[in-house]
Amino acid sequence: MSQLINGIKVPFVPIVKPEHPVSNVTEGKSSFDSIFQREFEKIKFSNHAAKRIESRELQLSTSDMDKLQDAVNKAEAKGAKDSLVMMNNRAFIVNIPNKTVITALDMAQSNENIFTNIDSVVFTT
Repeated sequence: MSQLINGIKVPFVPIVKPEHPVSNVTEGKSSFDSIFQREFEKIKFSNHAAKRIESRELQLSTSDMDKLQDAVNKAEAKGAKDSLVMMNNRAFIVNIPNKTVITALDMAQSNENIFTNIDSVVFTT
């Protein structure tokens, strides 16, 4: 079946639904979005903090990372900007909006410490 339009023979192509549904691109997108969001929300370590953790031989287990993440989430919920997180005799200065650990130290190895430019403290075990 065809039609003449301005002297040109145009074939008639009926619109049909495909037998096999085509996968929706938004499904993949939402999956990517959720993975990206989860990764984006994770704690990051600045270069300085990574060097301090290594030089001070601080060990962070998966459980410790989860506790640190929970502490940051709690501080964020309260509107904190820069927090001191105390966990298992270790101290972490964390920039809350960026979810970045700025520095870390073991309280047992230090004699005297003064923490400035923080607006909150989170204690966790």
